[in-house]
Amino acid sequence: MRRLTRTAAGAASACALVALAGLGASSGSAAAGYGKAGNQSGSVARAPSAAKIAVGKSSLGAILVSGRGRSVYLFEKDHRKASTCYAACASEWPPVVTSRVPVATKGVLATMLGTRKRRNGTLQVTYDGHPLYNYAGDAKAGQTNGQGSNAFGGAWYVLSPAGRKIDND
Repeated sequence: MRRLTRTAAGAASACALVALAGLGASSGSAAAGYGKAGNQSGSVARAPSAAKIAVGKSSLGAILVSGRGRSVYLFEKDHRKASTCYAACASEWPPVVTSRVPVATKGVLATMLGTRKRRNGTLQVTYDGHPLYNYAGDAKAGQTNGQGSNAFGGAWYVLSPAGRKIDND
């Protein structure tokens, strides 16, 4: 009976360790800022191996776009080199993140492309020093539904290939 109790206790301990290891594996990716649970930046998508920034077409003319042709925006409240968009802001305006040096394609000036580390450790893509974001309200390539929005304490604008905000007001 004593041997059976020890075996049962050992099995329970082993199950608990396996369960904790599984939790650690799933929370590790969230802690790195790649999942929804437990990150400070809202719903940041898993970072691609290297984010690609290109020039795309929109109703506003030539603009910078990220993967799948989604428009990228600058946030005027950001300090030139640091993001101020976290939590609820980053859920609506997900930062463009990468795990490697971003790739300049189709008309993008590679010398203007860079990264800045966010508070959660992820690398956010920058262009001419501006941290870049997508807008959750843009469902497909070429949409600029966030253009000129005033949300989270500042205005949002798409960027030209020269790194300047496009402001048609």
